Amino acid sequence: MINSLKDPLGVCIPLEFEQQVYTFWSLMKLGERFDLNLSHIPYSIRLLLESLLRSVSMGHVDMDTIDSKIHVLVNGKEKTAIPYLPSRVLMQDFTGVPVLVDLAAMREAIKELGGDPTQVNPVIQTDVVVDHSIIVDYSNSSDAFVRNTKLEFQRNQERYKLLRWGEQTFQNFRVFPPGMGICHQINLEYLASVIQVKEWGSAQVIFPDSVCGTDSHTTMINGLGVLGWGVGGLEAEAVMLGHPLMLVSPSVVGVELKGRLGPGVTTTDLVLTITDKLRREGVVDQFVEFTGEGMRFLSLAERATIANMAPEYGATCAYFPVDDEALCYLRMTGRSEAQVKLVENYYKLQGLYWTENDQMPMFNKLIEFRLDEVEPSVAGPVRPQDRIVLKDLKTSFRASLETTLGSQEFSQNGRNGPEVRVQLDDQTITLTHGSILLAAITSCTNTSNPAVMIAAGLLARNAVERNLCVPAYVKTSLSPGSQVVSDYLASSGLMLPLEELGFHVTGYGCMTCSGSSGPIDPRIALAVKEQGIVTSSVLSGNRNFEGRIHPSVQANYLASPPLVIAYAIAGTVCIDLEHEPIGYDKGTPVYLHDIWPSDEEIAFMMRTFISKDMYIKRYDQKADERWQAIPMVKSELYHWEEDSTYIKKPPYFDKVTAPKSIIGGRVLALLGDSITTDHISPGGVVDSNNPAGLYLKENGVEREAFNTYGSRRGNHEVLMRATLANIRLKNKMLPGVEGGFTMHYPSNQMMTIYDAAMRYTAEDIPLVIISGKEYGTGSSRDWAAKGPKLLGVKAVISESFERIHRSNLICMGILPLAFQLGENSGFLGLDGSEIYDISGIEQLQVGMKLSVKALKENGDLVQFIVRACIESDDELKYYQSGGILPLVINNMLLSMSHFSSEGSNRRI
Repeated sequence: MINSLKDPLGVCIPLEFEQQVYTFWSLMKLGERFDLNLSHIPYSIRLLLESLLRSVSMGHVDMDTIDSKIHVLVNGKEKTAIPYLPSRVLMQDFTGVPVLVDLAAMREAIKELGGDPTQVNPVIQTDVVVDHSIIVDYSNSSDAFVRNTKLEFQRNQERYKLLRWGEQTFQNFRVFPPGMGICHQINLEYLASVIQVKEWGSAQVIFPDSVCGTDSHTTMINGLGVLGWGVGGLEAEAVMLGHPLMLVSPSVVGVELKGRLGPGVTTTDLVLTITDKLRREGVVDQFVEFTGEGMRFLSLAERATIANMAPEYGATCAYFPVDDEALCYLRMTGRSEAQVKLVENYYKLQGLYWTENDQMPMFNKLIEFRLDEVEPSVAGPVRPQDRIVLKDLKTSFRASLETTLGSQEFSQNGRNGPEVRVQLDDQTITLTHGSILLAAITSCTNTSNPAVMIAAGLLARNAVERNLCVPAYVKTSLSPGSQVVSDYLASSGLMLPLEELGFHVTGYGCMTCSGSSGPIDPRIALAVKEQGIVTSSVLSGNRNFEGRIHPSVQANYLASPPLVIAYAIAGTVCIDLEHEPIGYDKGTPVYLHDIWPSDEEIAFMMRTFISKDMYIKRYDQKADERWQAIPMVKSELYHWEEDSTYIKKPPYFDKVTAPKSIIGGRVLALLGDSITTDHISPGGVVDSNNPAGLYLKENGVEREAFNTYGSRRGNHEVLMRATLANIRLKNKMLPGVEGGFTMHYPSNQMMTIYDAAMRYTAEDIPLVIISGKEYGTGSSRDWAAKGPKLLGVKAVISESFERIHRSNLICMGILPLAFQLGENSGFLGLDGSEIYDISGIEQLQVGMKLSVKALKENGDLVQFIVRACIESDDELKYYQSGGILPLVINNMLLSMSHFSSEGSNRRI
């Protein structure tokens, strides 16, 4: 890391363990020097303080500012920028491939400017888990996993060649091939060490494990006491290359857990309830830390499930301190006893180990949450924070038909609206509003939790014993987060009843939740489209945004794995599962409570059939032969294939210019509240009728080979054409129209957003996007910023931004601007036809207010003030440099110039 360990604060002390001496940055010593009472400080802030001490040793913090930074960080009221040093970077392949494309392009740019391309190389451990590429093409069959995996390798050879090049070329870069599980569960079960040991000169230093990830659900690892959260891919690239992650000192909301969950209440019910409550409490951009006596009654897997959903309630992270339960989990998942003991010794010595008798820290805000008040719940139909008590789903869905989902009405005869009959081979099925087309036990939120997976298996067993089955129109799938899930389901005998109900393993990856739900029967899809039936899905994931899950499904509900099976059997969400029968056993009604497993049986099955040997065996496996057979060449530079439709050299380093005031700008899209990154950069299968699909057709790609938008993120030509192309996008410039369309001015022509952007670019007209609250909520995908950048968007004006997306915009050189409190496009009377001037950008400062002038077609002028949502000097540097990647390259060139005779004049 560094030649010699520097300790200007005098806080480094030794830790002796098993005849080895380690050096660590002591929080106790820090407390003595700065008169801090560590017991009053939240555990998550203690971890930031430890990282700050290491930053001082590495020269990232000036000694004359350390005092103020420490005290601001501790009080949590004022704001200051602090460098944070994650020890690892974690990526899934949808975000990892674009990062590799960027790194390959950076190497080329460095070489073209006369530098050493090998300097573009990860300096900290970086892991990519290939978990997003598999699609549920086949389901409800014993060979579904084999067939889906075969298709995955066929479709993604070009992408996988890039990943193979990366793992052969870069240092500290590792790829987990397809079929192992999702990145978050592999992180939890295998990658996370909880402590890090590194050589620092002649010293062995020890410090807390930490991670930043290019997936928003990186927060799942907080359940194990490892601090980590999602960042944009651009920030992750900078971290990989040795730059600290700049963090604005956070406020910490404490959640005091009381009581314990009642009988029959699952962790999913708990998570959906917490998400609902914390969204309403307002924890966006804040740290959430859990405490209280209720912690004793939550397993590590349950904590991880809660932490996973932090993006859904808007928090930066959701931290559970290291305690006895964390140590038990490390042992259970096959970590060595020496590692577990070292974790225990270090965290106790640092005052980072939680016990129930500890004094509660002083939080900026404390929220009480009673576990014993949680009820069985689902969430939907379009947002994960919209919780519905289970017994109310029937009436809630009906109400949503006239609000969220359109103006559909139910018939007066008690039926669920119009009925459509579809002939499927040897049987006729009947569909109506609320019919479930997809029932997916999918990976991200729940399959890390054996309790809900065992519960699902037991419910399936009980349902089969009562002769219940799933209707033919319901597409069922089981996508575990790791292979260990299949092991304990098989050893317990519960895989068989799951398969009998159609829940065969379809793959080990993020499938339905990310929009890779695959096709439904085309006869059903056609009937739904022609007759306007509002169909549903029920999934155990964490995302249900508009247009995400499947184009034929409008209402998507999040639920626990056993409830997914229950609803699949019922075949509709228009049912009160507490009071109406789920089905019939030879004419006898069967209710949900008749087949719901007891907590005692679930606990017994977990004790009996889950062992640490399962984890050790699975993670000792060698890579798939198909992965090893992918051809790759070890070379400094990547060999771009001209005819590739998956991987293209990006144009981010061409003609980089400093930002300037916007004069004569036009609105590309005028949007409402809760615009997600799915709206901005869609997921799921590529639409053959939009510009992205037309581009693929023009390049000789057959419709069946289009694959998903996510798999095409290495090709900017596809993704810029897909920007703002979500089928459910509502652009207020075109009332009553859904999809990626806009109005071009002054021609007053309706066209696709991509076509309009290209026309404006040809006319040299800068573009802005205007939106409401929570712009950029959802996934961390950097393409939601890269796409608008390539379309010519210079600024986004919104009421508020989600943290990761705001950062991504800045890192791409797009200016995020916030309306003044109480103002928005409606209040100001803006309709998107105006001509915009935004002055003062050349003199921009952190948090500066700017004047916007909007000239209407009739000559009226609307003037209003916005605030630049740039929160630190480092973010300002990123923006002024045209983005973080040009800044990183120029810094590299400047560093190289110190060791050459060429000086420091080379710039991108």
